[in-house]
Amino acid sequence: MEEDLREILRAGLAAADPAGAVRRHLRVEDGAVVAGGKRLRPQRVWVVAAGKAAGPMARAACGVLSGGISGGLVVTKDGHEPGPEELETLYASHPEPDARGVEAARRVAGLASSLGEGDLLLALISGGASALLADPAEGIGLTELKELTGALLRSGADIGEINAVRKHVSTLKGGGLARLAAPAQVVALLLSDVVGDDVSSIASGPTAPDPTTLEDARGVLRRYRIDPPESVARRLRDGPETPKPGDSLFRRVVNIVCGGGRASVEAAVRKAGQLGYRTLLISTTLTGEARGAASVHAAMVREALQSGNPSPPPCALLSGGELTVNVRGGGLGGPNQEFCLALAAELEGVEGWAAFSADTDGQDGPTEAAGGLVDGRTAPRIREAGIDPREALAHNDTHAALAAAGALLETGPTGTNVNDLRAVLIRPRR
Repeated sequence: MEEDLREILRAGLAAADPAGAVRRHLRVEDGAVVAGGKRLRPQRVWVVAAGKAAGPMARAACGVLSGGISGGLVVTKDGHEPGPEELETLYASHPEPDARGVEAARRVAGLASSLGEGDLLLALISGGASALLADPAEGIGLTELKELTGALLRSGADIGEINAVRKHVSTLKGGGLARLAAPAQVVALLLSDVVGDDVSSIASGPTAPDPTTLEDARGVLRRYRIDPPESVARRLRDGPETPKPGDSLFRRVVNIVCGGGRASVEAAVRKAGQLGYRTLLISTTLTGEARGAASVHAAMVREALQSGNPSPPPCALLSGGELTVNVRGGGLGGPNQEFCLALAAELEGVEGWAAFSADTDGQDGPTEAAGGLVDGRTAPRIREAGIDPREALAHNDTHAALAAAGALLETGPTGTNVNDLRAVLIRPRR
C-alpha cells in the first residue's frame, strides 16, 4: 500500500500545479490582458509574486504576457524555485518572519506606491506570503512581530483567526497592498491554502477587503490567552482599521482564486479509484485539532475492517483541509506529523491499513518533512527505538518519533502550496 499512497500523493500534487493554475486564468487577447472576465489595456504591467509558489506562478505569468512586463519582484522561501530572470527574486523566512522579509515587504510597498493611473499590478499570491512579507505596521518591530507570530502558531488558532490579527498589525495585509497600489488597477491570482478559499484570508488578503475588525483581532488574543507585546496591543487598541467590503478602493481590484485544495483532493480520489480502491471523500474542508481528526479516522478504519462500513475494503478514505496543533510540549513536528503519529498510536498492531498526511508545499510545520506515512507497524517500530509514541504525542515531539520508525514523508519543496492532503488505505491481507 505504500507505493499506492505515494502515487495518490503525486496525483494530488500534480493537480495543484501553480503554473497551470495561472495559465488557466490569465491570457492576452487582441492586445488586452484578460483575467476574471475583465479586459484590461494597461500602459505598463508590474508583477508582485509572493508565497511558496511565487516562482512558478511568476514564470507562468511572464510566459503568458511574453515580454509585456515592465518589472517586478518575486518573494519566496529559501530553497524554493526562483522567478524568471526579468524579475528580481528575494528570499525570506517561513513560518516565522525575519529581517529579509521586512526588506522584501518594504520593496513591495515601494513598488506598489510608485504605480499610477495607467499601470496594472499583477499580484500572484500563494500560501506562505503572510510570513514572507514581514510588514510590521508603524511602531511595531521585527522582534515583536516574531513574538506575536510564534505565539499564534503555537496557540492552536486556525488560519482565519491568525490572519485576523496579522492584518491589523501590518502594512500590506488586509487590503494594504491594494490601497498602496491605488489608483493603479490590480489583478490578483490567488493559489489558496485556506479552507473555503476566502480571498480575504489567503495570505492575509493583501488585495482584498477585510471583514474582520480590531475587536475581532483582540478577541483572538483573549481567546487563546496570548499576551502581546505592548506595541502590538497599542496598535490593536488604537487602529487604524483595515479597508472594508464596499470601499471604493476595490472597484479597480479583481481577485481570482486560480487553484486550491479541492482539485488536489479530487485528483487523489481519482487516482485511488484507478488503483482499485472504493473511494470515500470525507471532506475537502476538514479542520480542527490533528489528534481529534486522527481518532475519527482510526474509528473508521476499525469499522471498515470489522463490518465493511462506511465502505468495504479495499477502500480509501481521503480528505483535505487544514488541521491545527495545540502545542503543549517542547518537541518538533507539525499538524500532519501529529495526525500520523496519533493515528499510528490508536491503531497500533492493527493490520490491513496504511496512511499518509502531507502538507502540499513539502514542509509540515518548522520541519523539512511534508508529513508522515504510517501503518500498523509504525508504533511498534517507534517503541523498538526506545520511544513511547504516546509520550511523544504528549510532548508534541512527533518528528523524532516518526523518524525513528522511518515513517517521515519527505518530498522536498514541491513548488505549490494548497491545503493539506490525507489518504488512508484499507486492504486486509489475504
